[in-house]
Parts: sequence; structure tokens; C-alpha cells
Amino acid sequence: MGMPMELNTMIVTKGNETREEENIFRLAKAGYRLYPIDIPIDVRKTIQSDSSGTAVIQKIEWASEKTIITYQLLSLNSTN
Repeated sequence: MGMPMELNTMIVTKGNETREEENIFRLAKAGYRLYPIDIPIDVRKTIQSDSSGTAVIQKIEWASEKTIITYQLLSLNSTN
């Protein structure tokens, strides 16, 4: 049967992102997920939380039942 594909319209980090460069981050998620590429989307820590910023996904990799996205943070919303 294989693993279902999930369509995501925001990046939900759950605090698991790693910084690659100053504003480039990498995030691995379980399962295979589709994301919009090259358009600004919301970044949130959890689905319920307020937007923590805006990012553009530059790369998506699928392997070993994981999705790894590389994204550039465009703007950060203040967290206070």
C-alpha cells in the first residue's frame, strides 16, 4: 500500500528545526509530505500557535519515510 502523502500549507516546526546558515533552516518530518515551493508560507511552532514568521521552502527531500525541507526565513514575528 505505501505511506499516504500529506499536503501541508504551513511549516510546523515543533522546535525541531536546525539552522544551516543565518536564515536557512532544515526540518525533518515523519512521513511523506508535499509543500508549496518558492512561495511565502507561514511558520509555526505548533498548528495552534500564532505564526512565528514567513518562509520560502527551497528544497524538499523524501527518503526513508521522512520529508526533509530546507527553507529560508523571510520574516520573524516577535514572540512577546
